[in-house]
Amino acid sequence: MIAEAGLAAIWLAASMALLQFIAGLTLLRAGAGQLAPLIKPAAYMQGALCTFAFFALMWLFYITDLSVLLVANNSHIDKPLIFKLAGTWGNHEGSMLLWVTILAVSGAAIAFLEKRIEAKTLSATLAVQGFLALGFFAFLLFSSNPFERMVPAPIEGAGLNPLLQDVGLAFHPPTLYFGYVGLSIAFSFAVGALLTNQVGPAFARAMRPWVLGAWIFLTIGIAAGSYWAYYELGWGGWWFWDPVENASLMPWLAA
Repeated sequence: MIAEAGLAAIWLAASMALLQFIAGLTLLRAGAGQLAPLIKPAAYMQGALCTFAFFALMWLFYITDLSVLLVANNSHIDKPLIFKLAGTWGNHEGSMLLWVTILAVSGAAIAFLEKRIEAKTLSATLAVQGFLALGFFAFLLFSSNPFERMVPAPIEGAGLNPLLQDVGLAFHPPTLYFGYVGLSIAFSFAVGALLTNQVGPAFARAMRPWVLGAWIFLTIGIAAGSYWAYYELGWGGWWFWDPVENASLMPWLAA
């Protein structure tokens, strides 16, 4: 039931992202959309539902529920606990769920904490954040379901990729994602301010701490990843051969 509850939470979170986006559109088009008061609650619910779904997947890895295909392919009954938990994001589907969870939690944090910009600009920012999340929800639900069942369940599980069985996996992806995905806030702020014609010093001051926080996490994630690659993967320390790492370095330089 945990897997089914996690999948249901993703569907509900996707509906909240859609509501967030549509409510923002009505506000911009009508000038004072009747759905505007729903934007903040939708952001809160989206963040809460994604968090529930991610921790549900983490719990399935913790108990090694091999009836879930993702767990069976990326864990083993005899793995140390840290590698069982790290297996949650040590694969394609789990990392995408972590991605959209951080995206949704970032939107909820904006809705709860940001008080320095006009309400209309904040609503537009949250609408853009919801629109970004919709693409990832669609990918998870229609292409990479992390809660897919496997019948019959294997006895032991395939285990985690040996290169990923390192403490670096426990810290590198989450910190990298907090920075990498956290920078989506900068994009949402910028588009929201452009849509409401509120680009100015107040907008810049409001956006700065969010960008700085994401940049700090991105710095930690890139540093941890480079060190991990240096001693684990070899390559003479040339970790930036990996295009994934280049993709995280570019927003770091821009931020």
